[in-house]
Amino acid sequence: MDMDTATIIRLASYVGAGSCIGLGAIGAALGEGFTAGLANEGLSYRPNKSGDILKNMLVGQAIAESAAIFALVIAILLLFTTAAGDNLLRAAALLGAGICMGFGAIGSGIGAGFPAGEACKGIARQPAFTGRLTTNMLIGSAVSQTPAIFAMVVSLMLMFMNPGTIPVMPMWAAYIGAGLSTGLAAIGSGIGGGMAAGASCQGIARNPDTLGQVTTTMLVGQAVSQTPAIFGLLISFVLMFRVLPETTALAPAMALLGAGISMGFGGIGPGIGNGMTAEGAVAWVARNIESAGDLTRTMLVGQAVAQSTAIYAMVVSLVLIFVV
Repeated sequence: MDMDTATIIRLASYVGAGSCIGLGAIGAALGEGFTAGLANEGLSYRPNKSGDILKNMLVGQAIAESAAIFALVIAILLLFTTAAGDNLLRAAALLGAGICMGFGAIGSGIGAGFPAGEACKGIARQPAFTGRLTTNMLIGSAVSQTPAIFAMVVSLMLMFMNPGTIPVMPMWAAYIGAGLSTGLAAIGSGIGGGMAAGASCQGIARNPDTLGQVTTTMLVGQAVSQTPAIFGLLISFVLMFRVLPETTALAPAMALLGAGISMGFGGIGPGIGNGMTAEGAVAWVARNIESAGDLTRTMLVGQAVAQSTAIYAMVVSLVLIFVV
């Protein structure tokens, strides 16, 4: 069956929209379920604080839901917005946008559930410090959402940039690769940032007097955990804005697509690994604040080593883009 270009573009937007909200619903639901599970556990310890625990649970779930809301917005735009461009490159861009936001919402949705759940449980342990726990939860959850925001930015750029005279071959692969790079890399950073934030809420519940140092260590650990998502964002920008000359050869297109796959998958492990390191450091700072300096230093060294694998992926991606 022969199809005109407009039909292919519309089909790509439909598949992109379905992928976007389908994948995007995974993380938020898991994060919200984790939050509700620990809220019930806390409630069983201290039934008389059911009101505070319930409010904290709903606020935490609302933040975890935001990743899925980003995905919903992009999906609706893909369904009902008439984007610029009338060539097949537009179809690749729309499909890449849906994939990017879909994958990009998974990690942030899951990650935001960790501090929300631990805060609910912490309120049961330390009801007098409910305000501190909620504040720390909000800070940690907000940082965990940044990878999803990166994914939304790339998705919007892919949707509304006008390809103009850019050649379809090999740039169709660059646009899909751009979506994969940021979308997949955001998974690890979203989860890793949430792990650090969850440990922070848990630590404050154990020792409320360590709030300042625990929060500082959490933010430093989260900042490093976000770097794989930043690498993914960087590779996406390069893929979107470096225009290669038109060619019928398949190798250049596969190199561009491979670059996005390399950085996307290559960012998942380091993001989670950095979060594991930060989780341990934050938890032990709350138990032994006198050793906060040593713990932070060890955390940073450990994260640097875990981060090296994301750097390897970025190097290979750059080689695929500029050398191959």
